[in-house]
Amino acid sequence: MSRNDAGNKGKRTFLHRRWMAGAALALVTLSAAVPLVASRGPTSLLPPGFGDSAPSDQPSAESRPSQAPSSPPSARPANRPPLQLDLPAVDGTAPTAPVAESAGFENAIAEVQELSLEELAAQQSEYDLPPVARRSLDSVGPLTAQNGGLGIDAYGTESGKYLAALMRANKAPIVSRWASILLRRTLLSDTSTPRDIDGADWVAERAWLLIRMGEADSARLLVQSVDNDQFSKRLYAVAMQAYLASADPTGLCPLYQGALIGSSSPGWRMAEAICASFAAEQGRASAILNQTERRGRVSGIDYRLTEKMAGAGANARRSVKIEWDGGDTLTAWRFGLATALNVDIPQPLMMQAGPHVLAWQARAPALALEKRKNAVETAARLGVFSSDALVDYYAQLDGNSAAPDGFQDRADQLRTAYTGPSADDRINAMRNIWGDAGRSDIVSMLMIARAAAALPVSSVSGADLSNLIAAMLSAGYDLSALRWTAQGDALSSDEGLPGWAMLAVGAPRMVVNATPSRVQDYISAEGQGGEMLLAGLAGLGRISSDDAGRLASDAGINLTPRSRWAQAIDRAARKGEKGSVAILAAVGMQVSDWRRLPPEHLYHIVAALHRVGLNAEARMIAAEAIMRS
Repeated sequence: MSRNDAGNKGKRTFLHRRWMAGAALALVTLSAAVPLVASRGPTSLLPPGFGDSAPSDQPSAESRPSQAPSSPPSARPANRPPLQLDLPAVDGTAPTAPVAESAGFENAIAEVQELSLEELAAQQSEYDLPPVARRSLDSVGPLTAQNGGLGIDAYGTESGKYLAALMRANKAPIVSRWASILLRRTLLSDTSTPRDIDGADWVAERAWLLIRMGEADSARLLVQSVDNDQFSKRLYAVAMQAYLASADPTGLCPLYQGALIGSSSPGWRMAEAICASFAAEQGRASAILNQTERRGRVSGIDYRLTEKMAGAGANARRSVKIEWDGGDTLTAWRFGLATALNVDIPQPLMMQAGPHVLAWQARAPALALEKRKNAVETAARLGVFSSDALVDYYAQLDGNSAAPDGFQDRADQLRTAYTGPSADDRINAMRNIWGDAGRSDIVSMLMIARAAAALPVSSVSGADLSNLIAAMLSAGYDLSALRWTAQGDALSSDEGLPGWAMLAVGAPRMVVNATPSRVQDYISAEGQGGEMLLAGLAGLGRISSDDAGRLASDAGINLTPRSRWAQAIDRAARKGEKGSVAILAAVGMQVSDWRRLPPEHLYHIVAALHRVGLNAEARMIAAEAIMRS
């Protein structure tokens, strides 16, 4: 052996022993610390599950713009984490009691020096997650093809950067309730990560769009599908938004250490203070709060809410009075902490927020039932809440003395609509619910959807039949609506024509007579509603292409894909990319009112969905367009 070889071998031996001594010291220290803190893990305030700019991961100071965190490196923070794991000792047995530091160190050194590197690696592997338990970023999403997802190849070979750009450009919420439901299903599907985008960033883009749609709990569910050590800079920022939107700030506790490595955001420092408090480390929580306040990084309502949240932790003795002076906007930080603490948010701030924020509020269990009525109805209108969820909420609020004025009368009518002694009694109650607005009031339609589906077919007026069909199709009861084609006379009346039009596109098969002349008459009578009927029929292929072209030309509608968007959704449909089609469909519906949606857009959306096998969604969107135009 050469002198250099001997020297290198000696150096490796020295470094090896030095490394083993350090590892042994860490293990002994951990074993001594564990019994003291193992039972102090934080508990989430809320149960699991439940905006156009890029998300910020910090509370806004009164005059400071938000900052985004930088990418975290793979190493863990050097400071001692507030939570410890009750790990076995190095020999695999559970520690029984702390030992004296010197004796424990000497014993551990003696033991470690007897182990080879391979033996140490084998023992370390006992505490690592097995490969089968680690989740890959090659595909992420809770919905598989077996439980409602779109399938692993929903995006085909489409560019991930292109799809992410489409998501960021989407000014959610969108006008169509059914298109929003499809988009949620798409974003939650377990699909292959596109080739040219980081897996964590791909999850972040999907979750960020879900948040802007009002789907806070769905966004949180998606974020939780990624292991913490695989988070990217953008996913950390979006994760903070998801937990705040779902009013679960303590959900940030598993994340803040990794986020703080690469971010100087005060939001994560405030999260650290909250988590320290819930881990019963009140001194550390106070030190973080005081230091952040002295540096002026968080102040005003943001600081007071954080301080009050920390005061809700174990053994805390903070009592904070919340005053909203100086807070002229509602940020995610303010919403998340105030909602978790059941602190009333001033009405002017809520009125400035978009409907997606009300949808976040709809599922906040810390808020009293009577305070959530407007939020729940908004969530139902957007597609965040189903018809059943809406009725369940009304059932819980029924009989509540604190319910808003007029609610009890409406609840009594709803009860009669479902349980009235006769069909006439139930229909009369439904008529009182939908009132003069009729089918254009989507919340009323969703309230009575299941009751309408349970009605026996009977003789009704054309107006009642149109509203009953609208109610059934609003919640997807297409087979129940199909039974009412037997009422041909009512469907042929002037007031029954909307019902006929909705059945022409919404029924699972063509069951009404939709000749070109009758479609032309409907276009002349209903204007845009007739144009939506034509677009739906043409997109579903329920009229010939020649008839569709002629009727469209007469109505001044061009069904040729001329815009870049129309060409893109047509191309995605030809390639069979269900996910790409769903995202592009949402892009084409970024209006706040159905009257502003061009019938050409509806045609391309329905045709693309129909072509890729999403026929049910295509039919419901077409029926919704007629219903709400």
